[in-house]
Amino acid sequence: MRIAPQHRVFAGFFLFAVAIGAMLSRLPDIQRDLQLTESQLGLTLIAMAIGSLISLTLSTPWIVRLGARTTAFATVIGTALCYAIVPWLPHALLVFPVLVAAGLLAGMLEINLNLQAARIEAQLGRRVMNRAHGFWSLGFFLTALAGAAIRQTGISPELHTAMAFGLVALVSIIMFSGMRDAPVGQMSEANAEHRFTFPNLGLVPLCIIGLTAFFVEGAGVDWSLIYMRDTFTVSAFVGGLSLSLFAGTMTIGRLFADPVVDRLGPRVVATSLLAIAGVGAMLIALAPHPYLALFGFALLGLGCSVVYPLAVSGAAERTDRPAAVNVAALAQVSYGIFFLGPPMLGFVAEHWGIRLSYVVVVPMIVWAALLCGSLTSPKPTTGAKVAPADA
Repeated sequence: MRIAPQHRVFAGFFLFAVAIGAMLSRLPDIQRDLQLTESQLGLTLIAMAIGSLISLTLSTPWIVRLGARTTAFATVIGTALCYAIVPWLPHALLVFPVLVAAGLLAGMLEINLNLQAARIEAQLGRRVMNRAHGFWSLGFFLTALAGAAIRQTGISPELHTAMAFGLVALVSIIMFSGMRDAPVGQMSEANAEHRFTFPNLGLVPLCIIGLTAFFVEGAGVDWSLIYMRDTFTVSAFVGGLSLSLFAGTMTIGRLFADPVVDRLGPRVVATSLLAIAGVGAMLIALAPHPYLALFGFALLGLGCSVVYPLAVSGAAERTDRPAAVNVAALAQVSYGIFFLGPPMLGFVAEHWGIRLSYVVVVPMIVWAALLCGSLTSPKPTTGAKVAPADA
């Protein structure tokens, strides 16, 4: 089967989202079954941050040695298996190490797929990063929508996540069997065998932009269902729409942003979207009616849609260090915040109310918007292009 290289990357993001989305869509049920408070749930979810930070710091040489195909197989199927196991476990102390393992694999997945997308961008001479992350959002949107319907039918979290794992494993075999490392081209890849990966001073503005986007995303992904349950008296389906709308507008933003970014530039697009995210966060915090809150989640999803992908492209284009190292360093900070955000927001929610947890993200959004000047337009490449049939 002839599959374009970027489509295999798209599939990797999509399948990862299906796996983690299936588990997160059942988070209220998992919280109830484990008898955890919001703070305890957040501390349990921090296990993913621990795993991902370790992986994003140390795994770059392993990814280079294993290659794109082996890494894709191991990380996509491995994370799906971990997330499928979680609902079966009777105690949070057993969930914690499983989520650490999921974080380790997720960190490797993040580096591998982002690096492949950046190399393909250089090869094609046009953007694919936003669409790659768009397929993550599409997968999350579909699994969130399905999760709302599945919860309404009464299907158990155990069966739900097991079905998601089976789907991910099957499609992974089809999509990754012919995967090859994308050509390096003119990107800086020398000394890509760095043993440790940390951000340098020049990468700090992009890290702040990336971590803000992920912090906002975590607020929408991890707490939207619990916010709707605790704030309003609504059915499981209506509550689930908060996650579906968040993921849906994020998907639309990512899938259709590339021509807008090419026309207006990454700085204008990122600043405008962060402003939309700020409005959405305040709307959620102050909403007197559930449908107004749902609109806020839709704005929040659109607002953080392409901010992180733009930061990734900016990191990969830097020439001060190998692209793999810069992408890993950015992901280390941003992806860590995606998982560190839940315990932070959970602490705020438990002590001052879940509405206030959405106010907390606003100062970070303003800070990131002020740094959007560090996002630069990509320079055209003169490297070889793939055949049109593969585009």
